[in-house]
Amino acid sequence: MAPANNPVEFYDKLMDPNSDSPCKIEMRHGTTTLGFQFQEGVIIAVDSRATAGPYIASQTVKKVIEINPYLLGTMAGGAADCSYWERELGRRCRNKERISVAAASKLLANMVYSYKGMGLSMGTMGPNLFYVDNDGTRLKGDLFSVGSGSTFAYGVLDTGYHFDLTVNEALELGRRAIYHATHRDAYSGVYHMTQDGWKFHGNHDVGNLYYEYNDVQVAL
Repeated sequence: MAPANNPVEFYDKLMDPNSDSPCKIEMRHGTTTLGFQFQEGVIIAVDSRATAGPYIASQTVKKVIEINPYLLGTMAGGAADCSYWERELGRRCRNKERISVAAASKLLANMVYSYKGMGLSMGTMGPNLFYVDNDGTRLKGDLFSVGSGSTFAYGVLDTGYHFDLTVNEALELGRRAIYHATHRDAYSGVYHMTQDGWKFHGNHDVGNLYYEYNDVQVAL
């Protein structure tokens, strides 16, 4: 929150492009994160780009928060807000008992709702599969993508997604969706969540995926 008597007014003035404030704020935002359920669990895929206004501020942001061995969160929005609140969720989940994803997402929604309108910039996802935004909205679904590149990711997901995907097909769909949203941007990788916990499937360079997919198209 902004260090001001009225955080809402302070934030609105600095973020409004038409205000007379001498200093405008461009918050760092994530680009594309996605998650979907299939018969073998949940796939989470994210890029690693952070932008500040029209500029790319970082290519190496880790947008997956490993809350515990059975709970992952991704972030899109203000990097500081998302990281803080998901780590705060992790702290509150340390009760020596495994918490359900539904309960964890509700806990996160309740935490951020109390700060509604005060300038939080975040949208998070968790496996099994819930979307929570900065207003405290909480939605359950089988497929989500958030961030400025989500339009392109949804195009790929809507074409290739079905519940009966194999593990390899699901991993490839996640990689391809992120590739089309963030061409030539290194990304933070793909996670596969099962009832036994999550498994990390490595970092990839989307620039290399471009040539891999292009060679396949040429061969066809």
